Amino acid sequence: MKVAPKLIFLFKDADGFGTSISDALQPNPNSTLRKLEDSFDLSLERYGIGDCRAAGDIVHFVDLDGHFQVTVLLMQNYEPPVLACAVNEVLASIKGENLSIMPTIVLPVIVAAPKLKLDQKYTASSDDVSLYGVQIGPETDITRAIVAKTQKPPLSLQIYHETFACFLQLVRVSKLPTFVLIGQSGQRKFQKNSGLELEMMYEIGELLTSISSLCFLRERITWNPTKISKDDKEPWRDLYG
Repeated sequence: MKVAPKLIFLFKDADGFGTSISDALQPNPNSTLRKLEDSFDLSLERYGIGDCRAAGDIVHFVDLDGHFQVTVLLMQNYEPPVLACAVNEVLASIKGENLSIMPTIVLPVIVAAPKLKLDQKYTASSDDVSLYGVQIGPETDITRAIVAKTQKPPLSLQIYHETFACFLQLVRVSKLPTFVLIGQSGQRKFQKNSGLELEMMYEIGELLTSISSLCFLRERITWNPTKISKDDKEPWRDLYG
């Protein structure tokens, strides 16, 4: 799978976060970049899965010379165990392209407060938002730029998010340079169209534009968070630790 040196990796989650970020990232009016839309559809038969494929949409931002400058990859959401197989196949396809420059992956996520475990002294107040950053694999100019604009998560931070946990494990194995943006809100429960969650999405969007030369159109953001409980049973945790 051919991608640009800057790869923004998103999942088409039920809350609409991934789709909103993808839709809101557009060429800067002052740039010469143009959009090239594509899709991918990868077989999972080597994992013994014949009735499902790793699929999603891709938007490349291309310069006048036809070079890919930024790629936004929006992957379909899957449940375990298909999730791990699909993510692994996409990462393998990216790495197997033999690109002259290994792409740097940026994965933004917003995690609902009930799925975060954090020492009380680090917990955001009801009026605050926090954007943490985790670097994985080799350091690049892109990861260094993001490090300067994000907080390093405290050692006590634990995240119970199946897609995030799966991606984290597999990208470590792939050794692709990666930076994960983790949005945390002080709200105990996400509420539909909550101002703090939208503000977090705006902050993530602005950070992505700072490393990509794109613009972020706030009016394209939609946010439909699902209600979750801290006591929800999630057997997938045993898969990733």
